[in-house]
Amino acid sequence: MNRNPRIAFIGAGSTVFMKNIIGDVLQRPALAGATIALMDINPQRLAESEIVASKLINTLGVPAKIETHSDQRRALDKADFVVVAFQIGGYEPCTVTDFEVPKKYGLRQTIADTLGVGGIMRGLRTVPHLWKICEDILAVCPNAIMLQYVNPMAINTWAIAEKYPTIKQVGLCHSVQGTAYELARDLEIPVEEIRYRAAGINHMAFYLNFEHRQADGSYKNLYPELLKGYREGRFPKPSHWNPRCPNKVRYEMLTRLGYFVTESSEHFAEYTPYFIKEGREDLIEKYGIPLDEYPKRCIEQIERWKSQADAYKAAEKIEVKASHEYASSIVNSVWTGEPSVIYGNVRNNGCITSLPENCAAEVPCLVDNNGIQPTFIGALPPQLTALIRTNINVQELTVQALMTENREHIYHAAMMDPHTAAELDLDQIWSMTDDLIAAHGDWLPEWARAK
Repeated sequence: MNRNPRIAFIGAGSTVFMKNIIGDVLQRPALAGATIALMDINPQRLAESEIVASKLINTLGVPAKIETHSDQRRALDKADFVVVAFQIGGYEPCTVTDFEVPKKYGLRQTIADTLGVGGIMRGLRTVPHLWKICEDILAVCPNAIMLQYVNPMAINTWAIAEKYPTIKQVGLCHSVQGTAYELARDLEIPVEEIRYRAAGINHMAFYLNFEHRQADGSYKNLYPELLKGYREGRFPKPSHWNPRCPNKVRYEMLTRLGYFVTESSEHFAEYTPYFIKEGREDLIEKYGIPLDEYPKRCIEQIERWKSQADAYKAAEKIEVKASHEYASSIVNSVWTGEPSVIYGNVRNNGCITSLPENCAAEVPCLVDNNGIQPTFIGALPPQLTALIRTNINVQELTVQALMTENREHIYHAAMMDPHTAAELDLDQIWSMTDDLIAAHGDWLPEWARAK
């Protein structure tokens, strides 16, 4: 194209994430002249992000332009791409509420941002704001592609597709490519020599094949080596990024299912009924499950940002490294026609034949100037389909609650959650959901609030 792309970033106060995404974009020659419209409701964080983005441009020596907006529709006006990254309710009060209320009932969590009662509540407070973005997109940039990085990813993607089916959207996560790097590290194989194909739903997709390219061009199945290494105690190797999270849950599930899941052990422990149980501290110790992990990360990130923000302000130039996020690859492929393959969350539409047509599936997608094109997978192995369906039940009922404004479906979603149902009886689930709704107050849509 003769002109440069316009990229709106909604939730630009997520400065470190913004830096990664915009840094990736501006390192691509075809995108170096992009206009980046940063939008956030927090003026301080928006100002900090403007400083960082401007220093990125200066460091890279590119002709990109930065705008800042507190008005969402103005930021979106004539955008070609819309990156969305925000958290409704923040660490305080909402994340604290999502952990502390269930804990009173003996229900312990690790991350609580995508499934479980924490994921349900996060979906209820997040989707209405995503829908507002969709309304603004349809008004001022109807052909824009939404690159959605907000959790709960599957609930969000599903809800957008249900209410605004014409919106061009993809939910993006780094779990597929990130886990491939982790396994390559365990195996001591360059990740560039590994070929894989994954499919499922966000945070519960599985590598249907995971192979190592040999000298003669053939491929060797790496699953036997992963299983052998786990059984001999060589895998998983100590985490290089978080010593609290030893990654044993996923390896254990590999021995039971025959396939490796693409999201972390701390997440997976709360997506299933097997690992976090009241009175079973032996399980917590055996699998190294980091309870209350997300609040700990939030506190650490808040503290880290204080010094990081000062360092960014003082520096003339900022180090720019390529991240593992898909956003710049998508923008580049759509803008130039240069093809790429990403893993995206989209309406299933028959890509995975063993899952519901309308669920949000995570599948390989071809990207070029025709847009984002999901690929056909077919049926998953039956044990994977069965486990994934337990998570889809919760997602579907949360989306139904939002679409129909039926409060009863909030309780039904909590009732169907695998971890919640393994720990609490029906009266406890109803009472806990009452307490969560009451504690959230105005953070929830009006129809969902306590009567």
